[in-house]
Amino acid sequence: MKTDIEIAQACQLKPITEIAKLAGVQEEYLELYGNHKAKVDYRMLRDTTAKDGKLILVTAINPTPAGEGKTTTTVGLADALRKIGKNSVVALREPSLGPVFGLKGGAAGGGYAQVVPMEDINLHFTGDFHAVGVANNLLAAMLDNHIYQGNSLNIDPKQIVWRRCVDMNDRQLRNVIDGLGGKINGVPREDGYDITVASEIMAILCLATSLMDLKERLGRVIVAYTYDKKPVTANDLKADGAMTALLKDALKPNLVQTIEGTPAFIHGGPFANIAHGCNSVMATKMAMTLGDYAVTEAGFGADLGAEKFLQIKCRIAELNPDAVVVVASIRALKHHAGVAKDALGEENLEALEKGLPNLLQHVENITSVFGLPCVVAINRFPMDTEAEIALISDKCKALDVNVTLSEVWANGGAGGVDLANEVVTLCEEENNFRMCYALDDGIEDKLEAIAKNVYHADSIALTSQAKKQIVELTNLGYGNLPICMAKTQYSFSDDPALLGAPSGFTLTVRNVKVSAGAGFIVALTGDIMTMPGLPKVPMAENIDVDENGIITGLF
Repeated sequence: MKTDIEIAQACQLKPITEIAKLAGVQEEYLELYGNHKAKVDYRMLRDTTAKDGKLILVTAINPTPAGEGKTTTTVGLADALRKIGKNSVVALREPSLGPVFGLKGGAAGGGYAQVVPMEDINLHFTGDFHAVGVANNLLAAMLDNHIYQGNSLNIDPKQIVWRRCVDMNDRQLRNVIDGLGGKINGVPREDGYDITVASEIMAILCLATSLMDLKERLGRVIVAYTYDKKPVTANDLKADGAMTALLKDALKPNLVQTIEGTPAFIHGGPFANIAHGCNSVMATKMAMTLGDYAVTEAGFGADLGAEKFLQIKCRIAELNPDAVVVVASIRALKHHAGVAKDALGEENLEALEKGLPNLLQHVENITSVFGLPCVVAINRFPMDTEAEIALISDKCKALDVNVTLSEVWANGGAGGVDLANEVVTLCEEENNFRMCYALDDGIEDKLEAIAKNVYHADSIALTSQAKKQIVELTNLGYGNLPICMAKTQYSFSDDPALLGAPSGFTLTVRNVKVSAGAGFIVALTGDIMTMPGLPKVPMAENIDVDENGIITGLF
């Protein structure tokens, strides 16, 4: 059986100019990055008056080592829509080098439902992440230089909240002491690094609606507080102009293609467990402008990526989704029941029924909490039995939700035709899209609304530090911002060991901070970290390149 990278390397890519023509991108907006990649100038959105297409969100159950296939299904659905004669465009996030070389490997889909060139997309791509990291670290350098040069803004070095970043899993950098070596080398202080995808600059890039909106958001970033507890911003440091210059080209969405030649925008990459987990507003709007059906995804399970897509991204960009696909695999549902990984291929209806509540809770959240039409896509594996499929279908029908099989990994778009037809039907239905909290609710009320309505917690517990921070942020005028939960992706709760659909738990919020430029409040729960570490055997050990430049081991 061919690996994902072997399948991707064997496909015949079309010139990106041909893909752009198929998508309807005029030549004046196209900036080529070789033969198979291009950026599309954001002026296209300003100059185009086309009616927006239908917006389809693909999400999933809580992820497991057994695999769910969300990105693969997203790509395959876009291909399948074209198979049934619909003009579709897909919009995805860019992979971070941290997981590529760490635990996950590549993130460009799988099998015959991939975006290509797969190696480029997973490795550096068009340099967007580099630009985000440099802009982040320029701000850090200007902050420390300001203090070194006399500190006219009266910044308290013990209240610096801006961290440096690097796009790699490196636990050694989580907490550092810098500025050592004498006065000429800076002011000694505690510091630390986040992974680039956790940087507020990444969130800002993905939520900006124009170049000037990007600059304004960058200027609002809070980097520190003064001795009298007033916020200090990037604009105060006069850093926003230079940061915008670094990000000017990174703001332009990247155009590539699927293996079957469907136009694909790949742009931005915030994680959903520590950020908002969605590709850029620019890319999504371009997909909606150019396609009658725009297919996009949100990271991890629907409790994280989808919740933030709906309550943060849709609010900011004024988007109204038309349908939602919830992806699951029978293997993964049995894992949620506690079945060992080596036994997931055996038929086990009892375990499947025990694991099904995870899927059903995600589905019910989409339909009942957010008021959107939904279909379940079962990412089919060869060992799945008809009895197992029938059990899932029966349980979902009780929620008035249909189940379709997704076989796009093996068959490309042809394996997703039933799903595509169901999605088209759902898009014609009227929906009652709504949020689970209002912006003018208090911060604690919004935290509780998410915990109770989406996670199904009994209550929330705020540490004394979190309570203090909520009061301070409210007094500073940030109380009306949406909430971005930082939470484990493996469970509805803040405990990764609580699989399935746990209840009766308390969600503990230990830290609350504002991302003023992105425009949301970040609430950190459990043991979530903004700098991951490498596993015992990182994926990097399996990646190699031969004398002809052919890469192997990349997923």
